[in-house]
Order: sequence, then C-alpha cells, then structure tokens
Amino acid sequence: MSNKFKEKVALITGAGSGIGQSTALKLAEQGAHIVIVDLNDDAANSTKAMITELGGKASAYQCDIASNAQVKEVVGSILKEQAIDILINNAGIAHIGNLENTTEDDLDRVYNVNVKGAYNMMSTIIGSMKQRRSGVIINIASIAASVGIEDRFAYSMSKGAILTMTYSVARDYIDHGIRCNCISPARVHTPFVDNFIEKNYPDNQAEVFDKLSKSQPIGRMGTVNEVASLISFLCSDEAAFITGSNIPIDGGFVTLNN
Repeated sequence: MSNKFKEKVALITGAGSGIGQSTALKLAEQGAHIVIVDLNDDAANSTKAMITELGGKASAYQCDIASNAQVKEVVGSILKEQAIDILINNAGIAHIGNLENTTEDDLDRVYNVNVKGAYNMMSTIIGSMKQRRSGVIINIASIAASVGIEDRFAYSMSKGAILTMTYSVARDYIDHGIRCNCISPARVHTPFVDNFIEKNYPDNQAEVFDKLSKSQPIGRMGTVNEVASLISFLCSDEAAFITGSNIPIDGGFVTLNN
C-alpha cells in the first residue's frame, strides 16, 4: 500500500471485472477509497472483497448507469456521506454490425449505456466537484473514436461521443479546478474479450484471438494492468497539467497501422 491517493475517493463504474477491476485494485493499493458501481452486484462485491483483502477501503453499489434515476439515487446517497474526488467512467458494452444491420434497438442500447451512462455519472457528480473546486474525471473511449473499425458502427458512435464529451467537459470546467481526460485503448485482453470471442466465433476461437492480438503493430493485446497504470497516472497530481486530452494506449494501432 502507498499514500499516493490517501484520503481520495474514486468512483469507478464497471469495476466488477476487467479494466475497471484492475483500476480499482491499483488505486486501492495507492491509498484511495474505492466506490465500486456495477450492474452486477456479485461482481461488485467480489472486487470489494479483493480490495479489503489487500487492506484497502472499498464500498460496492449495484446500479444501472443507463438509468438517470438510479444514478441520482445511488450517487446522491454516496455524496451525502463523502465527496467524490475521482470519477472513472469505465462501464460500457459492445456491438458488432455496420449501418445496415444495426437496428434502432441496438443503437439505443449502446447509446444508453456507453453515452448516457457517462452523462448520468458526470452530470450527477460535477456539481459537487465544482463546489469543491477540485476533481478528476477519466472517460474510457477507444481507438474506434479516432479510426474506422469494421462492423463497429454503434460502438464507434458511442466512443466518438465519449471523446467529444471529454473535450467539452474539460473546457467548461477548467476554471473550476476540474480535469477531464479520456484514454483510447486498442484491444485489451479481458474476460469481456474472451466471452465476446466465445459467443461470436465459437468454432475458431484461437484463430480469432490470434488475429485480434496481431492487429496491434506491437503484436499482442494490452493488459488490464497497463491500462490501469495509465489511469492511475492521469488521476494523480503528477498529471496536473493534463486536461482535455485523449491518450491512446494501443500498441501503435492508430499511428503505425498504415
């Protein structure tokens, strides 16, 4: 344990697994009190237990971030007890499909979680940060916000929105002591990726995993710990001069895939 984030409270959505869980553990090891918000209550409490075993502090809440009413209820109850110093909008869902085979329901489902979910969290917390003239917001975008990815119409739409929302919030609240940045990962090896491959490519899982890994010029997927380390830096005082930035963590995908 370290004191890098001593007395800081970090709320992380989707912290029940993958990047969110790894980030929760990373910040907890550095002294932060972690507020876990996840749709899956068992997963949220599992992460909480892992943090407690490390000697850290954590609380867990079940919440559908796509519901403005639920977010206001859950986050409102948290803010009555403690301030939130760091917000990490990590929760999100994917969708495979181009314009023609993406239905209105598909588009709404991705929008409600990935875009509206981040809006719900930021809009509920920003007033408290503004009042305290202090706060850090990290949004998880994607390389899909910057380059064209085949059959990712709805997902790319949602991550493009995350990118531009980040710019807007950073601009509007820079004079209130609030920093807002986003990161854009390429493919990162998480349980989500494994489940995605198993569901969509059951007959050639190893081949697809290898293909996805090699799509990054560096020759592999990223790890959740690598992403968590970048998030930790951006949340820290060491990154005090960074706001309104989109930081790729992509093994060279955007700039070297020519």
